[in-house]
Amino acid sequence: MNLGRTVELEERQHPLLRIVAGLIVLILLGGLVSAGFGGYWLMRAMHKQLPQLEGELRLSGLQAPVTVRRDGHGVPHIDAANLDDLLEAQGYVTAQDRLWQMDMARRMALGDAAEILGKSFVAHDRTQRVLAIGDTAERIAGNLPPQDRRLFEDYARGVNAYIESHQKNLPAEFRLLMYKPRAWTTTDSLAVALSMVQMLDERWQHKLEREQVTARLGPTLAAALYPTGSWRDHPPVTTEPDITAPGQSEPMVPLDSSQAVLRDLLRLRDATKSSDCEECIAGSNEWVVSGEHTASGKPMLSNDMHLGHAIPNIWYESDLHAGAFHAAGVTVPGLPLITAGHNDHIAWGFTALYGDTQDLYVERTNGHGEYMGAGGAWRPFERSRETIRVRGSSDVELTVERTDHGPVISQLLPHEQRTLSLRWSGYDPSADGIPLFELDSATDWKSFREALRRWWAPTLNVVYADDQGHIGYQAVGYIPERPGGLTGMPIADEQHEWQGFIPFDELPSTLDPPAGIIATANSRITPDGYPHPMTLEWAEPYRNERIWKWLAGKDKLTPANMLTLQTDIYSEVDQELGQRFAYAIDHAGKADAKLRQAADLMRSWNGEVSIDSPAAAVVAAARSAFWPMLLEPKLGAEWRAYQWSERDFAMEELVMHAPAAWLPKPYANWDDFLAACVETGMREAHAPADLTKWRYGYSHPVVIVHPLYSLLPWFKGWTGTGVQPQSGDTTTVKQVGSYFGPSQRFTIDWSDIDGATENIVMGQSGDPVSPYYRDQWPFWYGGTTFALPFSDGAVSRATAHTLRLLP
Repeated sequence: MNLGRTVELEERQHPLLRIVAGLIVLILLGGLVSAGFGGYWLMRAMHKQLPQLEGELRLSGLQAPVTVRRDGHGVPHIDAANLDDLLEAQGYVTAQDRLWQMDMARRMALGDAAEILGKSFVAHDRTQRVLAIGDTAERIAGNLPPQDRRLFEDYARGVNAYIESHQKNLPAEFRLLMYKPRAWTTTDSLAVALSMVQMLDERWQHKLEREQVTARLGPTLAAALYPTGSWRDHPPVTTEPDITAPGQSEPMVPLDSSQAVLRDLLRLRDATKSSDCEECIAGSNEWVVSGEHTASGKPMLSNDMHLGHAIPNIWYESDLHAGAFHAAGVTVPGLPLITAGHNDHIAWGFTALYGDTQDLYVERTNGHGEYMGAGGAWRPFERSRETIRVRGSSDVELTVERTDHGPVISQLLPHEQRTLSLRWSGYDPSADGIPLFELDSATDWKSFREALRRWWAPTLNVVYADDQGHIGYQAVGYIPERPGGLTGMPIADEQHEWQGFIPFDELPSTLDPPAGIIATANSRITPDGYPHPMTLEWAEPYRNERIWKWLAGKDKLTPANMLTLQTDIYSEVDQELGQRFAYAIDHAGKADAKLRQAADLMRSWNGEVSIDSPAAAVVAAARSAFWPMLLEPKLGAEWRAYQWSERDFAMEELVMHAPAAWLPKPYANWDDFLAACVETGMREAHAPADLTKWRYGYSHPVVIVHPLYSLLPWFKGWTGTGVQPQSGDTTTVKQVGSYFGPSQRFTIDWSDIDGATENIVMGQSGDPVSPYYRDQWPFWYGGTTFALPFSDGAVSRATAHTLRLLP
């Protein structure tokens, strides 16, 4: 993708950005934002919505005064006399900076987006309604333990206090789209949490896509495309890397007219995805090292969570203090408390585990509105009616059917003739609550694990370090016990029913391992011989492997070293592929001067995916061409149904082992084919005639835009980052794509709690005229960071604004 294709880059940023364009054009034609007056009106609205950061405000629900000190990056440090006041203040302050983001997040989760954004969002809303996200959030809200319910209600009261007091001064996005937010509820917070679960754990679509591909290729050939684990893996509970997990046995699936067709699958993918970067899978890096390896003699923990870029950022930084409770880090706007970070005694970080919490079942029906339930009895489908409100169009009426397994999802696939139901751990009555308060309050390894015992989703790897010198790791989440084994496709038998969930005490865990190092990066975490199948789809191993190798044998580590590792851009697999591509060109039947130059660049490359690297650009282009050139001869257009979290490892294995069964026609050998991949990739990427002038970072830039303001000519240029050259790719520790990357970076050395660093991508505020809208961007882009003060003295020294909230 060329640097000059900025329009294409920005339009591909996110489905919201592409689709809402029609609505904005409609508003423009209506005269709301026209020429100079419209720009003046919008700028005035932006300035008018800036929050009060100093002085005094009254919140009727408070029992005692609350102090909100903002540091030099606009991060609120909230001090309250009690937890209820603390959470109410957190809700109010978060709404000051992020109310529109919060409102859109709940609408996207609940399937209410079309009511504001129009008919292009009906497909998205239908999906969320069929999946019963709203009903599930309501069920969880009704089953919350009393203390959790109270804290969620406290937070909602603060959000609503802001909404009620700003009816005439709402964020400009509300006025631009001409609507007002309804009151915030506990159900809304839980819906936002469920959308995070969907982002990290939702894999049921992959099972339909795998079924399509396997039906075309047969299970033997398809197995090469769907590896489960690799020889490069290094699970956190073992000291030596494991060998590749045994291949999974998949039945032969004949392709017939009853199955979903490609266009249904691609439409579904578009309705459910959060980014257009197909190779960018939500994940993260985390590691912890014991004091034996640090300069301070105390443990250090680092975490950077990789998600799709957005403005505002997905995270909001906060520091919360009330009595004995004190925690700081990042939270999701719309959720109370701290999601990831530290308190006075412990620190923790997350990576996605990729546990398989969903299965699709092919239900037997009798044509009389009944399905065969457990025990062979016919049962009527449960039915409910949903109404999707659509702006500028007629409402859409929807009937949602449900079996014992879960909702029937077939209507999301217009050409699917089978009755497919979805079973998900989130539908289980035991999946209730989010133990954030217990996690934020934990003081040691025992209380930390007890807090996580209630954590049902998303499935996560959690690393731990405390002020007493301990480090640890715990896998969390409700992952089904499947005595019949895992299957990567829809289930049409009775041998794959669930039998509860893997017991918490049998999930992988370790405390103070002898090596003094623990790391995870979404790849396989189960050791050899582990008795409980957890997933067929781990992430590729390259980031995790690099982290272990980089940390091994190093002592006297400092926070600066941790940042160096977080921004590391070396790719062993890219370098390996480059060598193989160069060899192929050397031995191909024919190669022109440009291919020879490409080979020379790749064979001498050091493997760093730097902005100025020509070799990295060549390898990236060849990789981009590889899959369609390999799959299209065998699958035709269905090749686009192929996606897999370990597909880069699948490529590595295919390229290095060159299986004859996979060699596309009419190539005589794999050298000819791989040389053709390089040639085609360079042509499609518009490589310059002189490859030494090709710069990787300018062909693979980062671009972050505001979903509304970027559509307005007067605001597009300064409300986003613009198109910026970028180093790294999806196989480097600094895992990035044009629309994807580290959403935050955190490091704590327990010798200096006030020196703990935490930065997000853009800034705290969602208002482009705020000084805190993009003040963190130079740190993120430049690979630097800053401290998040924690103690009262450090916060006082860093305070830029003080606001008192009064009863």
